[in-house]
Amino acid sequence: MLRILSKAGYHFLNNPEKAEFLLIHTCGVKKATEDKILQRLKVLSKLGKPLIVSGCLPKIDLNAVLKASSNAVFLDPYSIDKILLAVEASKNHSRKFFFSNQPLIKVCFPKTRLNKYVEIIQIAEGCLGSCSYCCTKFARGKLFSYPIETILRRAKEALENGAVELWLTAQDVGAYGKDLGINLIDLLNEIIELPYDFKVRIGMINPAYALEMVEALKHIYKSEKVYKFAHIPVQSGSNKILKDMNRPYTVEEFKEVVKKLKNEVENLCLATDIIVGYPTETNEDFNLTLTLLKEIKPDVTNISKYNHRPGTEASHLKPLPSNVVTERSKASSILSSKITLEKNLNFIGKIESILISERSSKGSYVGRTLNYKRVLVASERNLLGLKVNVKISSACERYLVGELISLQN
Repeated sequence: MLRILSKAGYHFLNNPEKAEFLLIHTCGVKKATEDKILQRLKVLSKLGKPLIVSGCLPKIDLNAVLKASSNAVFLDPYSIDKILLAVEASKNHSRKFFFSNQPLIKVCFPKTRLNKYVEIIQIAEGCLGSCSYCCTKFARGKLFSYPIETILRRAKEALENGAVELWLTAQDVGAYGKDLGINLIDLLNEIIELPYDFKVRIGMINPAYALEMVEALKHIYKSEKVYKFAHIPVQSGSNKILKDMNRPYTVEEFKEVVKKLKNEVENLCLATDIIVGYPTETNEDFNLTLTLLKEIKPDVTNISKYNHRPGTEASHLKPLPSNVVTERSKASSILSSKITLEKNLNFIGKIESILISERSSKGSYVGRTLNYKRVLVASERNLLGLKVNVKISSACERYLVGELISLQN
């Protein structure tokens, strides 16, 4: 949408009060996120500017969005190509909807890359899941994978224009291609054959699909062009809760995937997700989740408090007391933080090869180790887009600090 607008002659401002119109892109996957967005919409609506609300939230909770911004123009995820029509409609300050039933091959559209060194490539829309707590499927629909050749075209274009990282993303990267008779491994094999110097970050793969392709994944992760980073969300350490959530795998199958990957891929960085306080979760179920975290020791654990999402199967269940959910969130956060810090402290004193792709808000250069650990590097020289060798001098939960040793050829 940004590229379509810029090609039409629009320029982007950071000050809403000076803008001709406002474009608010929304997410509704979590209740806390939705609440923040709705509050922002209420504030911006008071400016009296033409307002366009895009993204998932108009399809997930339209009534809530209408209450926050009654005279806006609304775009769903399938209608981003209609952004210029939405701009014109917004100038009348009247409510209008641009909703479509057919997904777009978004990777074919021109794009503004916000970080010239990182290309984020969406490889599919929607998913094959039916998770009882998830409302994203109402906005994104069923799996719609993009053809390999269109993805490769976008990757080549980005790499020829200075990108050094490709981030493959989708609601579930692991489901890629199942509607086309191909799979993620087919795509990855094509990407890593591209004759450029770059790194690929593979997006989230649900455990059921990771198990199907684990033997091939082990070889993919051994490529020098692929970050040794696996995001495999378990959500709970209790098989009972996984069944209640309509998650199509067991804890044992998740552990099998993790074991096989870690045994074959040196220094694999494992990220996972857990949801605490699902309505049917007992203390025993929650303790099983803590036990699982202690056993697999993920480098990164994304923790979400369960909240009802509109229209989902789980929203008909009686929620747990909020204090119980908060206590479980705190306990799991303390444990996951401890595990992450212990793992990061092990890097102190090591020499690491990192790829610099951005600068932090405080001026340090930011790069990633081969297993995708975030490293801050201070330097008076411009390091953007370069590979460098650093010695890790300190570590905290969120990142490592490296001292520049040398540049790589």
